[in-house]
Formats: sequence, structure tokens, C-alpha cells
Amino acid sequence: MKMKSLSVDKIAEVVGGKYIGPRGLKNDKISSVSIDSREVEPGGLFVCVKGARVDGHDFAIRAVEERGALVCLAERELKTVPYIRVADTKKALQDLAAYYRRLFRIPVVGIVGSVGKTTAKELTARVLSRRFLTLKTPENLNNELGVPLTVLRLREEHEAAVVEMGISDFGEMRRLARIVRPDIVVFTSIGYCHLEKLGDLQGVLRAKSEVFEFMEPDSVAVLNGDDELLRSFDPGTRVVRYGAGPWNDVRAENVENLGFNGVSCDICFDDERVFTLIPAFGSHIVYGALAAAAVGRILGDSGEEILRGIADYRPVGGRASVTDTGYITLIDDCYNANPNSMAAAIRSLSSIRALSGDHGKRVAILGDMKELGADSAHLHRLMGKLAAECKIDSLVCCGEEAKNIYDAYLAAGGEKARYYLRREDFTEDLNVTVGRGDVVLVKASHSMGFEEIVSELKRLR
Repeated sequence: MKMKSLSVDKIAEVVGGKYIGPRGLKNDKISSVSIDSREVEPGGLFVCVKGARVDGHDFAIRAVEERGALVCLAERELKTVPYIRVADTKKALQDLAAYYRRLFRIPVVGIVGSVGKTTAKELTARVLSRRFLTLKTPENLNNELGVPLTVLRLREEHEAAVVEMGISDFGEMRRLARIVRPDIVVFTSIGYCHLEKLGDLQGVLRAKSEVFEFMEPDSVAVLNGDDELLRSFDPGTRVVRYGAGPWNDVRAENVENLGFNGVSCDICFDDERVFTLIPAFGSHIVYGALAAAAVGRILGDSGEEILRGIADYRPVGGRASVTDTGYITLIDDCYNANPNSMAAAIRSLSSIRALSGDHGKRVAILGDMKELGADSAHLHRLMGKLAAECKIDSLVCCGEEAKNIYDAYLAAGGEKARYYLRREDFTEDLNVTVGRGDVVLVKASHSMGFEEIVSELKRLR
């Protein structure tokens, strides 16, 4: 598939830069855009981004001479290779993506919220892919670099796009929305995340609502109607609400948790009821399916197309993916965590015994949830109290803030718990804590590195 036509000269104009190199290249067309020299394709544009540890400018020659890049985008002089000089390559990348987005007249869905964005993105893309050739955000590349790179992956053949948009501060959503300009925006929830910068739940809502500044009057907001703040929120555009409550336009009824076999429910529209099996662990997955169903219905999908799309869903790595290792059943949910997602994971784990029998313990391995601001200790304690109330058989806590989870679990009557300041100390005790037949949940913020615990658990025999 080919990009829409973008010449080197046009790119320089769009980003306000100056092209330096052979005049003969000015009218040549680029084929792709990359910020990683290892992923550059012949005829592509290599954007030199200076990061905390690596400076892309150091790889410009390799990108051109070894990988075949046509031209580079750079903030400083590059010797021997053609380049476009700009003051800020990140800003130039965003400007280029914003221009490129406007070349397409296809439905673009933006996914925003505090919890469940990637799940909603994957489910929505699966549903739309039944009828449209659909581009989706790869993995969770939802930030100020990932979003423009996603938009620049649009090709002539694409008929729809689903773009995940993640933020941590005021102003970020405004910058992302200027690029994406979604026709439909899905709000998954307003939860306790990035409170160090956003302050409180109202701040979270305000920051994420910046998306509406770049949406047309006939656009649609798909809102989680069971979320306390979103239920009454008026974005100033058409609203479709989804959830379990009877006030929602797209509703889930007869929800049944089938354990590791997934979750079943009836998805109800005004004129149709569709029985759906969602092949993923945890009842909270229903909200992602409802969001996808709402988007599908807005774009004209039938109930049959929606349920087939949902049935195609597979969890993305580190997000409630379930593995039978031959020794334990591992629930890998370690990609990220905040109080809303951790609470949902604990409740889902608590349901396993009734569904699966007394074949082993339910073990929760929990770590710090980051960026919670002044309420961090309190919010961690709530997780410990919940784990005790849900009768989790064994709790392991790792990290400074996780000590609050551990203390609250014991204070609320939890009996079997271990605490480790460092993740590395716990991995030495895995065999003591986890036994054959156990169901083990691993959950923490991404920066805690709990994927190392997951790897060690998979080796147990």
C-alpha cells in the first residue's frame, strides 16, 4: 500500500523547514515515516528525535546509506545526507501528521479515557474490520510521537482508522486532537490516573475533553454512561452512551462471567438484541465490547457483523492475557495499573474459585500504581482492603507504595501476605509463594518492570 503523495518539497513547506540537499530530490515522493533507524524503509523519511538516552541525529547517516531513507528531518546540520532543517523535529512530525490527516475522507475513531483504551481500540478495530480496511494504533503507541506516526501509516486503501490517544497533562490532548480530528470519540472512563498533574477526577475530565475542540459539529461522542462523570457530561455534540444501566443507548444485559472461557452478554440496541461471547478474561471487558458495538452501529454495522468482530478479539500482551503454563494459570495484566483497573482485576480474580473449583490458590502479585499524587497512599490502601474483602487467598506486594496495599490487606482481615521493597527480592521466593495449580494475577504500573516477574513465573515447574 502506498502513502498519499508527499514530496520532499511539500514536507518542507508543511513543517516550515528548509530542505538542504540535491535539488533533484525535491520532487521525489516519500513512502513512509519512521523515528527508528532500524525500521526505515527505502524511500522513507527518517525523523531525528532526541530522546533521554538516544539522539536520532546520530543515526541519520545509517538511515540514509544503509536503510535507504530518502531524506531526514533534523534540528541540526547533517553532513553528507539530504535533510529538512527545523527547530523542533517532534513538533514538525506533528505538523506533518496533522496535514496528512486532512488528506483523508474516512471515518476516524479516537479512543480516550483512563482505563481500557487499548482494549476498546482493539475491539473497535476488530468490529470495523468486518466491513472496512481499518488502520489501528499499533500496540499502545498513543502519545505525542505514537499518534502522529499512526496517522502517517494511513494509506490510500484505508477505509477507517481507530487511533488511541493517551495523555498525562493538560494541553496534550489538544495537541493530539489537532492531529487526529476524530469523527467519533470513545470515552472509556474517567479514573484515578496522572493525578500529580491533573489534580482530581474533574481535572482528568477537563484534560481529556480538550479533544472536542477539534471535532466537527456533526461528530459523535461515545461515552461510558455508567461512569459517574460521563453520565451527565455534555460535550456539545451528539452523544451515544453505553453501559449496563437502563439509561444507556447501547446496553449489556444478562452478563455472565465464564472465567477463562470469557464473558457472555446480550448487547442491546433500540431495535436489536445480540448475544455475544467476548473471548477475554474479566467482566470489565464488557465495556470495551459495548464501545466497539456503539461505534459499529453508528457506522452502519449489523448486529451479526458486530458480534463476529467481537468474537475475533484477542488480548494484547500484558493486558489480562491468560496463559496455562502447565504449572499455574497466569493472568498477565502487568502492562499498567491505576486504582480503577487494579480493582477490576482483583474482582475478576476473586470470581475464579466459584467457576474453576478448589484446584489451587488465587494469588495476587501487586505493585505500585504511579502518578497518583497526594491521594496515592489512600488509593493503594483501598486496593488492599478490596483484596481482603474479595478473599484473595495470597497477596504479594512489591514496591514502596505497595506497602500500603499490604498493610491494608492485613488490617482488613487478609491472612496470607508477603511484602518486598524490591521486585528482585520477590523473584527469589517465587517457589515459596506460588504452587502448582494456583491462579496468579500480576498487576502494577509499567515502570515497575513486572514483566520480569511474569517471565519468572512462566519458568516455574
